[in-house]
Amino acid sequence: MNTERLHAMKLPAELPDETLGGFLNRLRQIFADMDQKYEKAAAHYGFQCRGCEDNCCLTRFHHHTFLEFFFIRDGFRLLDPSAQIAIRSKAEAVCRRSAQALKIGSTVRLMCPLNAAGLCRLYPYRPMICRLHGIPHELHKPGQPVSHGPGCNFFEEHFYGKPYYKFDRTPFYFEIAGLENEFKQATGLSGRIKLTIAEMIIRIEQGAEGIEQGAEGKGCRA
Repeated sequence: MNTERLHAMKLPAELPDETLGGFLNRLRQIFADMDQKYEKAAAHYGFQCRGCEDNCCLTRFHHHTFLEFFFIRDGFRLLDPSAQIAIRSKAEAVCRRSAQALKIGSTVRLMCPLNAAGLCRLYPYRPMICRLHGIPHELHKPGQPVSHGPGCNFFEEHFYGKPYYKFDRTPFYFEIAGLENEFKQATGLSGRIKLTIAEMIIRIEQGAEGIEQGAEGKGCRA
């Protein structure tokens, strides 16, 4: 894992449940607004994601906020113990195989450990990029031209040529970043993380040490 973009962090001795819960409720509200706007844009094209051979759950996405980690953790802990064990085992396998592939410079295409028969076991708790992936979008960076991104391969194959619907990710990025900064200031957290879903799951029961490794860039080892 590339450590140059990661900064060391320090965890507070305790993270009060009421503090965390308040921030996660605000994150949930942002996600609800995000989902609503995404569904409106997707409906413009008639696009519905029902899974495909080029499944986005095979993509090795990294997630960068502590809040998304804790949100995933809360959802994971609602699963029954047998499901947690099975998912953790899958996560460990994905992590090992990813490390081996990266070591030899191969592209990593492994199914997310939360995917079961094409469905996400923690769908309501999925991170931001999982919610936004699939349809064309745009970003407005200060002082730069507007950048446009395509839809997923399935979208481009079946919906290419349809009139573009303006789907601007910028407000969501700013809202998440702002909330994350507030959260870190309120809790004493510092630095950033860079973790895949598999790496998050492995760290859920590792406590402070596990998430600190995520912030220091210590990924899965071969």
